[in-house]
Amino acid sequence: MHVLYKSIILGIAAAIQGLAMTFFLFPHFIPSGGAASLAVLLYYLMDTPYSVTLWVLNAGLLLAAAKWLGKSSVFWTLYCVSVTSVTIDFLTPSFSEPLNPVLLDLMLGAVVFGIGVGILFRMGASSGGMDILALIISKARGSAPGRILFYINGSLLLLTGLVVDWKVIVYAVICQMIGTRLIDFIYKMEWNVKMAEKH
Repeated sequence: MHVLYKSIILGIAAAIQGLAMTFFLFPHFIPSGGAASLAVLLYYLMDTPYSVTLWVLNAGLLLAAAKWLGKSSVFWTLYCVSVTSVTIDFLTPSFSEPLNPVLLDLMLGAVVFGIGVGILFRMGASSGGMDILALIISKARGSAPGRILFYINGSLLLLTGLVVDWKVIVYAVICQMIGTRLIDFIYKMEWNVKMAEKH
């Protein structure tokens, strides 16, 4: 795949992810995942910009996991994280207040977020996040990353709910349910297209 074409598509997908966070999720302090939970917490407690937390966290984890992920994967993931962070940083000053009631923004945010991340996965890229930390721990301990990722995300989400509002936990779970189904739909749609082309 041509590098320019890939960079454009991934850039658009990463920007879509940033739009979902900025417009619909973050104004209600709803995290879309483990890294976003930490960003919400730091913004709520210390007014640290969402974009800074997301970029620094992901960049640090990517560098730590470089030998397992490979240079190409690290580059594209860092590129996507950077586009998402820039999008959030650019738009947050103008969209810090909720656009709609929380349930409507939750649904819209989950759908838009799922589309953005779904395209990233479809293109073989990653949105970063705590899956990187789960990979590092799993490699060090020789255990499966899925359960580690569950504990990390679950702990951060619980902490966010306790500090900000317990409703955040419910909203985040709903966001994950809707978003992951869209991600799977987009990913499988690409798989079906490839299978059709082979026959």
